[in-house]
Amino acid sequence: MLVFHLGLVPVNFVDDIQQMQISLGTILPLFSSMFLHGGWMHLIGNMLFLYIFGDNVEDRFGHLKYLVFYFIAGITAAATQIYMFPNSEVPMVGASGAIAGVLGAYVFMFPTAKVLTLIPIFFFFQLIELPAFLFLGIWFLMQILSGMFTLGIGADAGGVAWWAHIGGFVAGIVLFPFLRKRRWR
Repeated sequence: MLVFHLGLVPVNFVDDIQQMQISLGTILPLFSSMFLHGGWMHLIGNMLFLYIFGDNVEDRFGHLKYLVFYFIAGITAAATQIYMFPNSEVPMVGASGAIAGVLGAYVFMFPTAKVLTLIPIFFFFQLIELPAFLFLGIWFLMQILSGMFTLGIGADAGGVAWWAHIGGFVAGIVLFPFLRKRRWR
């Protein structure tokens, strides 16, 4: 099955590293897994977040630095999930960890930018503009709470790599000062 070959399976990756059998089959899934998704909603959700936040971050980094940043954030995200659940046999797929890196950079580059947010209130929906630091702060808190929940029940619960989101977000925060364009006066 394609997902098991191109998705990143933590237990397989850890076994290859421990046995010093590093090959293309070990390294390729670090990248290819970022281009596979668990369904249309997963893909659409990732593309929506990338559309909203990604172009501003790319503008500040430049095209090449953004591409490097994106892959480093994605690899860091995968490494975080592998570290938390090295025995997981569930393939990791999706760009969520790399996009979480974009979110981490965005929150520090544009903290007061307004994010139009759909808020459900009982059976009604309200559109509210929230500052990016609040919107992304709530998002990050939800990732942490969900990640803590998976620690108690195991990595395979729900099929979401919460720790990849956390690792990617932190990578974005750490990397953005080194990659943004310098402003000349």
